[in-house]
Amino acid sequence: MQHQVFFQDLGIRSYKEIWDYQEQLLKENVLAKSSVSNTELLPNTTNHLLFVEHTPVYTLGKSGKKEHVLIDEASMQEKGIEYFHINRGGDITFHGLQQIVGYPILDLDKFKPDLGWYLRSLEEVIILTMAQYGIVAGRSKGETGVWIDADIPGKERKICAMGIKCSRWITMHGFAFNVNTNLDYFSYIVPCGIQNKQVTSMQKELGYEVNFTEVKQRVKQNFETVFASTLLSYNG
Repeated sequence: MQHQVFFQDLGIRSYKEIWDYQEQLLKENVLAKSSVSNTELLPNTTNHLLFVEHTPVYTLGKSGKKEHVLIDEASMQEKGIEYFHINRGGDITFHGLQQIVGYPILDLDKFKPDLGWYLRSLEEVIILTMAQYGIVAGRSKGETGVWIDADIPGKERKICAMGIKCSRWITMHGFAFNVNTNLDYFSYIVPCGIQNKQVTSMQKELGYEVNFTEVKQRVKQNFETVFASTLLSYNG
């Protein structure tokens, strides 16, 4: 079965604006599910994939530890970095320019109601994309996201962080894939709350600035493959 997913590339936006937009789409889908009393009927939910580049921001997940933020609020303001304690899983991460942030708002009842499957599928989208650039990436046992050299102690490098929220099998939040991201921002936090492991980007791994638009297109294509879906572009 081929799923239809509405796609929007929102460009450069502030974090709070798109967080609110995700919450709106989630609420609409949850209400659509609540209005169906017959369990044999499929609710009229809609699937979405949002791409965005955020202006510099740190986000701390609901179970994250504030001590993993190594910079005070005054210094954040001085550097133009916003900060939000949010309702996804996971710990502290950074979003910024030249990073593909993807927010799938999917009704997993229409795909597969299994969060483990969903997270592994998101990881697979990024792993396939990196393989197209000759980068061998994979998973790290017990640590969600996409890694390089995950099984070589001292060389582990995370290139894509993930954190989600799910309500009635409707997802929000998603992944942050470092393409040409300024990695200096990660030095002010303990990324994802994981000590003694590095953060990397496609640019750092390849040694040159990567065509950002091309990478986005390849992520979209791999999303369609992994999630057996067709992306329908629209402007909202």
